[in-house]
Amino acid sequence: MQIGSVKEIKKHEYRVGLTPSCARAYIADGHTVRVQKFSGIDAGYEDDEYKEAGAILCDTAEEIWGASDMIVKVKEPQPDEYPLMKENQILYTYLHLAADEMLTKEMLQRKVKGVAYETVEMPDHSLPLLRPMSEIAGRMSIQEGARFLERPQGGRGVLLGGIPSVEKGKVAILGGGVVGTHAAKMAIGLGADVTVLDVNIDRLNYLDDVFAGRVHLLYSNQAHLELVLEKSDLIVGAVLIPGAKAPHLIKKDDLRKMKKGSVLVDVAVDQGGCIETTHPTTHDDPVFTIDDVVHYCVANMPGGVSRTSTQALTTATLPYGLLIAGKGLEAAAARQSAIARGINTYDGKLTYKGVADAIGMNFVPVGDLIDGVKI
Repeated sequence: MQIGSVKEIKKHEYRVGLTPSCARAYIADGHTVRVQKFSGIDAGYEDDEYKEAGAILCDTAEEIWGASDMIVKVKEPQPDEYPLMKENQILYTYLHLAADEMLTKEMLQRKVKGVAYETVEMPDHSLPLLRPMSEIAGRMSIQEGARFLERPQGGRGVLLGGIPSVEKGKVAILGGGVVGTHAAKMAIGLGADVTVLDVNIDRLNYLDDVFAGRVHLLYSNQAHLELVLEKSDLIVGAVLIPGAKAPHLIKKDDLRKMKKGSVLVDVAVDQGGCIETTHPTTHDDPVFTIDDVVHYCVANMPGGVSRTSTQALTTATLPYGLLIAGKGLEAAAARQSAIARGINTYDGKLTYKGVADAIGMNFVPVGDLIDGVKI
């Protein structure tokens, strides 16, 4: 198969879809790999490393899109890339189509085979290709939230860990999944007073064991949400519904209940956000303030630590990519249900129900389109 890796053009996206070692792995399996020149620079990979791995270096993205059977990326195609997508081409990347109706329609019109990292799902419902970025985003949410709590950044001027004679900063985390768990680990490490809210009692029991009483654990309901809104210095939105838009847990009117200069970090922003006042921001302009509450809503948080996140992401995506390239998407999906669940668009049809429900379009189960696929 002809495999292509292009430079990411989304603003302040520094990751790359293939590392030199990934390119070497595809080539060792008999595939041809094309890499756009300078695409790995911001993640710490030089063109010579790709060349030594056996990849063909290309000057333009157009060359790679045109020659490739499968494009391996990090972020969803941007509008300038839409015309480069072609029929039956496999696009293997984060897609987040539930928050992007325009891209969805373009992929359907062009009959692109879209495999979304965020919906590759194991039988136990774990999300192996979303997990590493969720771990990083969870940890970064506290790192960035702590920074913007500083007074020169517009925050309350609170040090999360406090000192022995001063009250600790209070952190509330909405959602006890992968993002929330790693956010809690970081917040505890900084010495903060941490509360996690979740609707899953089993998950709360698990977190109680993991953190051994070092966090407050609350069932997520309106009363408990109002409690943390009033008391918290930093709130992290860590809610995920795979492939679908996140629910708005914090409404605009709720901001008036919060302390002036407190910080909201919405990790769910690339799924539409779990805070009503959320809108995507970038690394060079990451925050905005509404009703004296600072909002941090960077849609590609892990891109800020591009070396770490590229290594973590490609380690997770490579085995599935090799299977798709080696067997073809159809046979790979029939062999492994996780890949089948990752298919969001196929032959001009929308094949992921969460996306279809979010944007009000028709849904066709992928098993109806590909023989042998069972989910």
